[in-house]
Amino acid sequence: MSLNISIPDSVLLSTRQSAEQFESEAKKAIALKFYTDEKLSLGQAAELSGLSKFEFMKFLSQNKISVFRFEDDDYVAALQNDVSSAEVCANE
Repeated sequence: MSLNISIPDSVLLSTRQSAEQFESEAKKAIALKFYTDEKLSLGQAAELSGLSKFEFMKFLSQNKISVFRFEDDDYVAALQNDVSSAEVCANE
């Protein structure tokens, strides 16, 4: 499927990018948004962005978004405790 979105010339010019660069960046931004809103899986978001899964995971990290999705606060607290304990053990 193909989707066409009209971008005003003034917007494209203000970004100082070629149409191809703008399209690439827009796809990444859309993939990032849909991934964080849990509308796309990691694989789907990577495909939309034009990146491999690994590259998309790096892109998430660069944007301070975790690949891991935690919904249970107790689980998050337990994981943070495990990480702290591992750091203490590593420093001993």
